This record gives sequence, C-alpha cells and structure tokens, in this order.
Amino acid sequence: MHKLSMDELHRLSKEDFEQAEKLPIIIVLDNIRSLSNVGAFFRSADAFRIGALYLCGITACPPHREIHKTALGADETVKWRYFETTEAACQALKSEGYKIFAVEQVEGSVPLQDFNFATHTAYILGNEVDGVSEEALPYCDGAIELPQAGTKHSINVSVCAGIVMWRLFEMLYLKIK
Repeated sequence: MHKLSMDELHRLSKEDFEQAEKLPIIIVLDNIRSLSNVGAFFRSADAFRIGALYLCGITACPPHREIHKTALGADETVKWRYFETTEAACQALKSEGYKIFAVEQVEGSVPLQDFNFATHTAYILGNEVDGVSEEALPYCDGAIELPQAGTKHSINVSVCAGIVMWRLFEMLYLKIK
C-alpha cells in the first residue's frame, strides 16, 4: 500500500472542472457565521461536483483569506451566488422550478438514508446556533434529518453538509457512472 500521487489521483485541472458536468443541485448556506465552515462547504461542493452554493445573509463570500485557507482553492472553482436573505434565494430557486429541502430537525423530517434524492433540488443548511431560519422553512417542500445516536443532537454544519453532499453524489452521480 502507498499513498497515491497527484498524477495517480487523476485530479481535474481548474479548466477541466469548469467544463465538467455538475450535479443540478444547489446548496443554500443560511446565515453561516464561521468562515472555516464556509470554506469547508466550498471544498465539499468541489469534491462532489455540486452545481452551486447560494450564500445568504451574514454568510461571508469569497474572496476572503479565511475561506480560501479552508477551501484550498475550491472557492475559485465552485460557482456561487450571494443573496441578502435566504428568503430571496428561495424565491429565486422556486421561480426556476427547484424543490427546496431543509436539512434540519423538524416535525416530519425524513431520515437521510430514506430520502429519495432527485435533481433540480436545493438543500438549505442553517446557522451554527439557530439552524435553518424560521423564515426559510415555509419555502421548503420537505426536510431531511441525519439520524444520530450520541448525547448531542447536532453535528457541525459543514460536516453535516459534507455527509449530505456525499449522499447526493452517491445517489445521483455514482449510480449513473
């Protein structure tokens, strides 16, 4: 066993990544306060070829040194858009025909492993303290919850996003390859 070199990993160049087909999925960042978390969202979105990130409210936007440090350059490859409010992002998504799902512990949420992922959907991940905003919930067509068995009832938002993005990638990309 040996670690794979960059050549053996067959990484896409920035130019090739721009041309590569992306999942028709939008991840909405609802007032994410940590710049490290924002950078981690970019890095996971790059890894799993997510269509775009929508940064809302207090969520910081590139270019920013702290985001770039965690994103490791993915802030330069992943498409993103800024909205003053998450509600404005949801209105734009609805007008484009997207179904929207909260990733949140709410009444009627579906466990991640039971959720039927589809294309042209958006997933809202919320603030580190308050979760998905009450104002965004009425725009949602449903909610996904990550089952947990520990003493805490929450997972870091960027870790949660990585798990959801992996599941999207597995269901929508790897299954068709």
